[in-house]
Amino acid sequence: MSVTSIRLQPDVEAPLEKLAKKLDRSKSYLINLALKEFIARQAMEEVRWADTLAALESVQAGNTVSSPQVLAWLESWGTDKALSKPE
Repeated sequence: MSVTSIRLQPDVEAPLEKLAKKLDRSKSYLINLALKEFIARQAMEEVRWADTLAALESVQAGNTVSSPQVLAWLESWGTDKALSKPE
C-alpha cells in the first residue's frame, strides 16, 4: 500500500474527524472509501457517455422505432395479447 499525503480544507477536515470518531474508523479509511466511490462513479459516467454516443450514432443511422409502436407495445403489457418488443 502506498502513502499519499493530501491537504484538507478546514470545512472538510472537521466533519471528517467527527465522522471518523463516530464510526470508529480512521480518516484514512473514510478517505479511501470516498475515493473508491468517486472512481466507480467516474467509470460509470464513462460507460454512460459511450452508450450515449452509440445511441446517437444508431439514431443518425436511422435505427429508430416510432412512438406509436412503442406505445402500443407498452399498452399491451400485462394483457393476454402482449406484443413483442418493437424492432
